[in-house]
Amino acid sequence: MTHDELLDAARKARWYAHAPYSHFQVGAALLTLTGDVITGCNIENATYGLTLCAERVAVFKAVSEGQRHFRAVAIVADTEAPTPPCGACRQILWEFCGDVEVVLGNLEKMTARYQLSELLPLPFDGRSF
Repeated sequence: MTHDELLDAARKARWYAHAPYSHFQVGAALLTLTGDVITGCNIENATYGLTLCAERVAVFKAVSEGQRHFRAVAIVADTEAPTPPCGACRQILWEFCGDVEVVLGNLEKMTARYQLSELLPLPFDGRSF
């Protein structure tokens, strides 16, 4: 699967976002080692603290469907600048996906690519205790 195809899956997932408070819709697409794509979108709550980001929705959905091995994640938002995952999402991605490729995009194009280790250089994981 190409980066563009993965970004397209994230763009499609973005349309399902429930963002009545921020109006900031985000889509994510997680590519498994077997080539499956699991998508997620942000889902807001009036309390904000119970809001889930698109990346975490995709990871939790994938894990709940028995997926455990991942290649990449694409994240799309309607911004010119790259929109990287928040700190909580970086931690969840690291713990469940490892040092995956993170492909960022907007509604038209790819805006950046990173390895997760570039975005989370000193992760807290099972080696930490």
